[in-house]
Amino acid sequence: MTAVADPPSAASDPVLPKRRSRAWAKFRKSPSALLGGIIVFFFVTVALLAPVLPVPGPAETDWSAVRKAPSAEHPFGTDEIGRDVLSRMIWGAQASLLAGVVSVLIAVALGVPLGVLAGYCRGWTDAVISRVTEALLAAPFLILAIALAAFLGPSLTNAMIAIGVSAMPIFIRLSRGQTMSVMTEDYVESARAVGVGHVALIWRYILPNIFPPILIQATLTIATAIIAEASLSFLGLGQQPPAPSWGSMLNIAKNFLEQAPWMALYPGIAIFLVVLGFNLLGDGLRDALDPRDT
Repeated sequence: MTAVADPPSAASDPVLPKRRSRAWAKFRKSPSALLGGIIVFFFVTVALLAPVLPVPGPAETDWSAVRKAPSAEHPFGTDEIGRDVLSRMIWGAQASLLAGVVSVLIAVALGVPLGVLAGYCRGWTDAVISRVTEALLAAPFLILAIALAAFLGPSLTNAMIAIGVSAMPIFIRLSRGQTMSVMTEDYVESARAVGVGHVALIWRYILPNIFPPILIQATLTIATAIIAEASLSFLGLGQQPPAPSWGSMLNIAKNFLEQAPWMALYPGIAIFLVVLGFNLLGDGLRDALDPRDT
């Protein structure tokens, strides 16, 4: 009996290590990736070190320093009940970054399997998943997140679930299209011809090839999720007082824009910078992982 050799999988393709090496080299040389990485690293580090940084507690009040302008004692000023704005921004970074990352993980965990299933099975499975995806995409992302958060109830956990479900269609559509594209490759056809099972085919051939675009989209979507969390917290549907988040800080600050503009200025700058950082990082990944260049 003549043994039939298994076709080489995507993971064992000798060209892939060279492509990965070139992609990594290109990523390191990308100015946008470098700047974005520095910004993201800074905010992540600050959020992780919040418990040990020499700042007052985020709920610590000083009634003798209500709405105090930035000074040596309070570099970013104080809020309407004398809490240190810098401290609340540092602790609020934890909520904002956590919401962004967890929301995207939820979207990926739900969207990628459904997208791969639709692209792989086709037929009625693809039709049902595609119709549901189109219906969800018809609603504006933020409006859908607000509606889901209002239905689930105000809390940071529910806000993350709402944002994740709202972002899920993005990953369904992306992974479906990428799966359909990979299914036309010669190595996939060869694997199917020699009887490679469905699970092995998806795990060894499809997922490694659709991972780069999913990673790029996930990085960019974190920025969108952070804005969405800030919006939900601003509306009272996200992080609940007295726990700080940048969005809830803006919600309070809107009532004191003339008397204490710094209450809104610094959280707004933080949101802008971290969103810029993730966008630059995503752009750098996209340039580095472009198969036409690697």
